[in-house]
Amino acid sequence: MTKRNPCLTCGACCAHYLVTFYWAEGSDAGGQVPVELTVDIDHSRRAMRGTTDKSCTRCVALDGIVGFAVRCSIFGYRPSLCGEFPASWADGQQHELCDRARLAKGLEPLTPDAWDDEPTNTPELPLAA
Repeated sequence: MTKRNPCLTCGACCAHYLVTFYWAEGSDAGGQVPVELTVDIDHSRRAMRGTTDKSCTRCVALDGIVGFAVRCSIFGYRPSLCGEFPASWADGQQHELCDRARLAKGLEPLTPDAWDDEPTNTPELPLAA
């Protein structure tokens, strides 16, 4: 059995919220976030491209279709804010920010069982005669 990760079929947070972070997280300042994927917000903050547009927010690093299958193309180099985002029930608690983003994208809020184990070897169903 492997742990199910509902974030891989969601992506709502990456397509709903402004993603800002301290400027020094950028790769041009010794950090790890690829600076070409960011925009300057002010003298001390940057944001991921695509998250500053209020009419069509979507992080430039988000690959896939929200609500079906998604991934972060810079997962190992993502801003600290992304790694700290609280997904509902991942830690046994409901988180309003996660629920709000999911609802905004037409998805139901996560439930505790969304993180349950899933079988790794699902047997194939026999063909009907």
